[in-house]
Amino acid sequence: MSRNNDTHSLLVGYVLWIFGFLGAHRFYFGRPVSGTIYLFTLGLFFIGWIVDLFLMPSLERSADRRYLQGDINYTAAWVLLTFLGIFGIHRFYQGKIITGILYLISGGLCFIGVIYDYWTLNEQISAQNAERGRGVGAAYMR
Repeated sequence: MSRNNDTHSLLVGYVLWIFGFLGAHRFYFGRPVSGTIYLFTLGLFFIGWIVDLFLMPSLERSADRRYLQGDINYTAAWVLLTFLGIFGIHRFYQGKIITGILYLISGGLCFIGVIYDYWTLNEQISAQNAERGRGVGAAYMR
């Protein structure tokens, strides 16, 4: 069974690792719990952050196995969430027009929605890709 699934970019992971002591790369690769821990402990007092420099390829492979590839690009959605999340641009990109408008007029639902999306964006995209029936390997990955 060949899995040609490339949902997350290792290069983007390394760029986010620069800010990894805040958990950015961990959120991107679908690790919200450790991302939150890194956020509050400065990357486990910078030690975990340094270790992650070497773990990055493994984190990327794990994300590629866990999430379905499809029309919605994970990296594009994450960039939009990170830089324009309070405006809901990532929601518009996913085709979620109503919640995009709500984010736009409420500052990302007073930033709580943005935090929710940091925790769940990978799952949201994977579910949408599977629903559209274009997820690579959708039949055997879920």
